[in-house]
Amino acid sequence: MESRRTKVLFLGIVAKAKRRYRFSIENFSIMGNHVHFIIKPHESANLSRIMQWIKGVFAMTYNRIHQITGSFWGGRFYSRVLADLSDLFHTFGYIDMNPVRANLVNLPKEWCFGGLFHRKCGRSDIVDPMPPGLDILLPDHSILLLI
Repeated sequence: MESRRTKVLFLGIVAKAKRRYRFSIENFSIMGNHVHFIIKPHESANLSRIMQWIKGVFAMTYNRIHQITGSFWGGRFYSRVLADLSDLFHTFGYIDMNPVRANLVNLPKEWCFGGLFHRKCGRSDIVDPMPPGLDILLPDHSILLLI
């Protein structure tokens, strides 16, 4: 997903998935060759089904646009349950810092393909509002109102 257009296409498909399935995205970052999500499936939603749909629809759309065939993704997605608040806090930071460590931006809030940027811009099509109380632990992700 090196090009900006490809990342925008992927974001559009994730937004469609959010309308199709019941889940929230707490944070994300779309990189050149992988993506990071903190996803919370709701009630009867199934994470594997959600990711299968996102990856499958994206691959078919990408292949149709570029008139190619074959697999886009290298393998199955990796997932794990975040064990506690400390794990959640660490994972938020890891996702936010990914584009900084890759020398794509100087600050996490500059990466327009990440949850922090989306929150700061007031975009709610991908990333969901911060769960109550987390804005205290993750102030960069809270939306500040200036009066």
